Amino acid sequence: MTSVSGSGERILAILDLFSEARPVWLPEEMMERLGYSRPTLYRYLKTLKDSGYLTSLNHDGFTLGPRVTELDYLMRRSDPMISAGAPVLSELAEKFPGSALLVRWYGDKLLCVSSLVSTETPRTSYPRGRPMPLGKGAISRAIVAFLPARARRKYIEDHLQEFSVAGVGATVDSVLTTLRQVRRDGVATAWGEVTSGVVGVAAPVLGTDHSPQGAVCLTSDEADITDTRLEQIRHEVRISAANVAGHMIRLQQDATVGAT
Repeated sequence: MTSVSGSGERILAILDLFSEARPVWLPEEMMERLGYSRPTLYRYLKTLKDSGYLTSLNHDGFTLGPRVTELDYLMRRSDPMISAGAPVLSELAEKFPGSALLVRWYGDKLLCVSSLVSTETPRTSYPRGRPMPLGKGAISRAIVAFLPARARRKYIEDHLQEFSVAGVGATVDSVLTTLRQVRRDGVATAWGEVTSGVVGVAAPVLGTDHSPQGAVCLTSDEADITDTRLEQIRHEVRISAANVAGHMIRLQQDATVGAT
């Protein structure tokens, strides 16, 4: 049972139920999970259905509706990170075979918001829109390494098992040691942690307060990677992330000037 207060939070709690593992929910299942009364739940469901956020599947329950797709389209057109990242992803994809990814960090999630593939047989388990692992892979380390110290330790404590399975470290202190090296390098590398046979290289996109907003990542087939090629990729990914961050800052500054 989820504890929430206020109609806005209650409606969001319904939308938060939907996931890759559970894309369809019956009203009875929602009531059991959220603890809402039947009249309350059906009032919220009617609101969400009428506004297009949910679609009724007759007796098979509810799933997300077309309004979500509309918002996705609007987000692609308005997100400054996507705008700033488009030329960067194109350049990375031209230089190296693989998948160039732009990832957003929000709440406690890592989500690919844009990608460009430069190989006929891309090998990635996380296309645009699918949440990524929180404790394994280059993207996770590139983000977590640049969190403020207290938040970094808390994040590691919450996801220590994933970090341990990925071979990053068996204790909080050992993971912190690994992340300090990532912070010094400005880029993280992972071999086959998220997708078998794939090397991921990621660097953080930092905001004006130097906190991570997301990451730029290039995934490549292990067979295409040599020591020299890996260093080239690490260098280019680090520069690409810095370019995205710089472009985002300029867009924000231009918007501020335009509003005055």
